[in-house]
Amino acid sequence: MKWSLKKWCGERDYILFLIGIKVGLRVGDLLKLKVSDVKGKKKITVREGKTKKPRVIHLNNIYDEIDDYISNMKTSEWLFPSRKGNQPISRVQAYRQLNKAAEMVDINEGIGTHTMRKTFGYWHYKQFKDVAELQKILNHSHPEVTLRYIGITDEQIENNLNQFML
Repeated sequence: MKWSLKKWCGERDYILFLIGIKVGLRVGDLLKLKVSDVKGKKKITVREGKTKKPRVIHLNNIYDEIDDYISNMKTSEWLFPSRKGNQPISRVQAYRQLNKAAEMVDINEGIGTHTMRKTFGYWHYKQFKDVAELQKILNHSHPEVTLRYIGITDEQIENNLNQFML
């Protein structure tokens, strides 16, 4: 997906996807970012639109790519600018670009803007196995919501329990 976005859609859409899968923000919150929000920063605080809660976002592992992307942009610009004037791209446009990139690499499953957040959640859980931490990061109300959200099914849980040994 990253290769396809970079090659066929452009740097803006690649960086949107990169930040989306690395930090797990909702697309609406990503699209509200301006260059000034990230310029020179490895850690930012975002007030989430849905929950209205502040969330600290660490950009350490993608800082250099973001810095390269914004190097020729004004600090007052939207991080993901639309060609239609002084506004960010819409959710619909983000969806179109993600689907275009997915088609180019023969991904036919349902790709949407929320796929980035779910991808972050799934791989964070796979790496750290800490549902409580992930629940807090995603601002979910209950661990079961988080597990269902990232696609950890009852069958996977049962399989893991069957293999569990002390």
